[in-house]
Amino acid sequence: MLATLPVAVAGLLLQGPIAAGARQVGLIAATSIVFGLLLGWADRRRAGDLDMASFGWAAALFVGLAQALSLVPGTSRAGVTITAALLVGLSRPAAVRFAFLLAVPVGLLVGAKNVLDLVDAGGEWGAEIAIGFLVSGLSAYVAIRWLLRWVRHRNLSGFVVYRVILGLVLLTQLAAKG
Repeated sequence: MLATLPVAVAGLLLQGPIAAGARQVGLIAATSIVFGLLLGWADRRRAGDLDMASFGWAAALFVGLAQALSLVPGTSRAGVTITAALLVGLSRPAAVRFAFLLAVPVGLLVGAKNVLDLVDAGGEWGAEIAIGFLVSGLSAYVAIRWLLRWVRHRNLSGFVVYRVILGLVLLTQLAAKG
């Protein structure tokens, strides 16, 4: 719960400014590259050996503060929390598991807020939202299971390469338009 508080508070306080102007292609490109490289650096450092049972309050707060950075477009909530968890000494599988456990309360908070906004706007929200919630939950479960198996035997370099390439493609597109 402690690791969820910073993103919940920051999300409430910064919702307007983020929605208003932060979704610029240049920012998304830069954060994709910078946080991708930071993930690679954290992953290449000597892997920690801590599991979630030996994870302390200070480390949880550090990961939570890092998770609040995910409000900046292009950052990747999973990527920034995995990076922070690796930096405080969690093993790669434990870091990935903790990052995805943190997604549950954040996803529920965001989903609840979106449903409330839809209800306030007078929209229909029944079956479509339930189906979307179910499909996204099942997809997330499959993806997380696959990723947890992956990180037991491999590093995160593929994800780093993806983020850097994404950022470079976005910068190329931005340069072509400007």
